[in-house]
Amino acid sequence: MAFKSFQSTSVTTETTVYTGPAATETTVIGLSVACTAAVPATVSVKLNSAYIVKDAPVPVGGALVAVGADQKVVVEATDTLSVSSDQTVDVITSVLEI
Repeated sequence: MAFKSFQSTSVTTETTVYTGPAATETTVIGLSVACTAAVPATVSVKLNSAYIVKDAPVPVGGALVAVGADQKVVVEATDTLSVSSDQTVDVITSVLEI
Protein backbone atom coordinates (compact mmCIF):
# COMPACT_ATOMS: atom_id res chain seq x y z
CA MET A 1 0.00 0.00 0.00
CA ALA A 2 1.41 3.39 -0.97
CA PHE A 3 0.26 6.98 -1.21
CA LYS A 4 1.54 8.66 -4.38
CA SER A 5 1.24 12.05 -6.04
CA PHE A 6 1.64 12.84 -9.74
CA GLN A 7 2.14 16.26 -11.33
CA SER A 8 1.30 17.27 -14.90
CA THR A 9 2.24 20.81 -15.89
CA SER A 10 1.24 23.02 -18.81
CA VAL A 11 -1.70 20.83 -19.83
CA THR A 12 -3.84 22.11 -22.71
CA THR A 13 -4.79 19.20 -24.97
CA GLU A 14 -6.27 15.99 -23.55
CA THR A 15 -3.49 14.54 -21.41
CA THR A 16 -3.40 11.29 -19.44
CA VAL A 17 -2.52 12.25 -15.86
CA TYR A 18 -2.73 8.74 -14.37
CA THR A 19 -2.92 5.17 -15.63
CA GLY A 20 -3.91 2.32 -13.32
CA PRO A 21 -0.95 -0.07 -12.97
CA ALA A 22 -1.37 -3.78 -13.69
CA ALA A 23 -2.39 -5.96 -10.73
CA THR A 24 -3.04 -2.87 -8.59
CA GLU A 25 -6.20 -1.47 -7.00
CA THR A 26 -6.13 2.31 -6.89
CA THR A 27 -8.28 4.92 -5.17
CA VAL A 28 -7.91 8.48 -6.44
CA ILE A 29 -8.11 10.61 -3.30
CA GLY A 30 -7.47 13.97 -4.93
CA LEU A 31 -7.34 15.59 -8.34
CA SER A 32 -6.86 19.36 -8.54
CA VAL A 33 -6.56 21.51 -11.66
CA ALA A 34 -5.03 25.00 -11.33
CA CYS A 35 -5.38 27.67 -14.01
CA THR A 36 -1.90 29.04 -14.78
CA ALA A 37 -2.97 31.04 -17.82
CA ALA A 38 -3.67 34.79 -17.98
CA VAL A 39 -7.33 34.09 -18.84
CA PRO A 40 -9.90 31.69 -17.33
CA ALA A 41 -9.76 28.03 -18.39
CA THR A 42 -12.49 25.57 -19.31
CA VAL A 43 -11.55 22.13 -18.00
CA SER A 44 -12.78 18.56 -18.46
CA VAL A 45 -11.71 15.47 -16.49
CA LYS A 46 -12.44 11.92 -17.66
CA LEU A 47 -12.07 8.37 -16.39
CA ASN A 48 -11.56 6.41 -19.60
CA SER A 49 -14.30 7.90 -21.82
CA ALA A 50 -16.72 8.95 -19.02
CA TYR A 51 -16.65 12.54 -17.79
CA ILE A 52 -16.08 13.24 -14.10
CA VAL A 53 -16.53 16.93 -14.92
CA LYS A 54 -17.14 18.52 -18.33
CA ASP A 55 -16.35 22.08 -19.39
CA ALA A 56 -15.97 23.44 -15.85
CA PRO A 57 -14.79 27.07 -15.59
CA VAL A 58 -11.59 27.71 -13.62
CA PRO A 59 -10.73 31.37 -12.92
CA VAL A 60 -7.27 32.85 -13.35
CA GLY A 61 -5.21 31.80 -10.33
CA GLY A 62 -8.03 29.51 -9.19
CA ALA A 63 -8.37 25.76 -8.93
CA LEU A 64 -10.95 23.07 -9.56
CA VAL A 65 -11.02 20.11 -7.16
CA ALA A 66 -12.49 17.41 -9.39
CA VAL A 67 -11.84 14.62 -6.85
CA GLY A 68 -11.42 15.13 -3.12
CA ALA A 69 -13.16 15.49 0.23
CA ASP A 70 -16.07 13.00 0.21
CA GLN A 71 -15.65 12.00 -3.44
CA LYS A 72 -13.17 9.27 -4.36
CA VAL A 73 -12.72 7.43 -7.66
CA VAL A 74 -11.68 3.79 -8.06
CA VAL A 75 -9.25 3.11 -10.91
CA GLU A 76 -8.70 -0.42 -12.14
CA ALA A 77 -5.66 -1.73 -14.02
CA THR A 78 -5.18 0.06 -17.37
CA ASP A 79 -7.91 2.66 -16.63
CA THR A 80 -6.84 6.21 -17.47
CA LEU A 81 -7.60 9.60 -15.95
CA SER A 82 -7.25 12.45 -18.41
CA VAL A 83 -7.56 16.23 -18.27
CA SER A 84 -8.13 18.69 -21.09
CA SER A 85 -8.33 22.47 -21.09
CA ASP A 86 -8.60 25.35 -23.50
CA GLN A 87 -5.91 27.24 -21.54
CA THR A 88 -2.74 26.20 -19.69
CA VAL A 89 -3.38 24.35 -16.42
CA ASP A 90 -1.39 22.31 -13.91
CA VAL A 91 -2.78 19.06 -12.48
CA ILE A 92 -1.98 17.25 -9.25
CA THR A 93 -3.33 13.72 -8.83
CA SER A 94 -3.08 11.95 -5.47
CA VAL A 95 -3.75 8.21 -5.18
CA LEU A 96 -3.63 5.27 -2.82
CA GLU A 97 -2.33 2.15 -4.58
CA ILE A 98 -2.89 -1.29 -3.05
